[in-house]
Amino acid sequence: MPWSKMLRSTYRTRLPATRERTPSSRVLADLLRQAPPDHFTLGWLLSTLHQRSFGVVILFLGILATAPIGSSVPGIMLAAVAVQMIAGIREPIFPRFITNRWLPTQYLFRLGDRAIPVLRYLERVVHPRWPRAFETARRFVGIVVLLLTAALLLTPIPFSNIPPAVLIILIALAYIEEDGLLLCLAFLFAVILISVASVAVWGTIFGALLISDI
Repeated sequence: MPWSKMLRSTYRTRLPATRERTPSSRVLADLLRQAPPDHFTLGWLLSTLHQRSFGVVILFLGILATAPIGSSVPGIMLAAVAVQMIAGIREPIFPRFITNRWLPTQYLFRLGDRAIPVLRYLERVVHPRWPRAFETARRFVGIVVLLLTAALLLTPIPFSNIPPAVLIILIALAYIEEDGLLLCLAFLFAVILISVASVAVWGTIFGALLISDI
């Protein structure tokens, strides 16, 4: 069958260019299977993902940052990752006082149990598309993630960490899957959220100044 042989030959030659991707849900499931029984450190998390892209690291830190309590450490790490992406560093680097901090593995399992079904659902519709838009937008991923992290850490409203963390997760998924459409949409909502967060922060500062003058 010359035609089928030609198709197989073409497909095989194109595989290295398109790069076979491991679904994010499977990466998270594999990580949970390798997790220590009682406690884990963020350093262990990074060492387990050292061969992964910045997008996967941002994805996991974004998932950790969705917790109403305890989002400050993942937020600081997200800011560091974003700065390193902007600087063109290949792998994330963090100080030991952050990477050696112990966290309960049960907490990671709870996040995984909630995140894996959502990721599997999103993976049905997230796929490579809009390649030109993706190549243009990917240059600004570090900047947008840094601004969203600032909104995550500084907005003085209860549960205000969840919307920017969700957007960071969507940006990470779009970055991993090279989905230009999703990345552009996430950037659009990020601009809106950052604007709202900026107004909230300045309103709080202005209110504090008024109270101090009374």
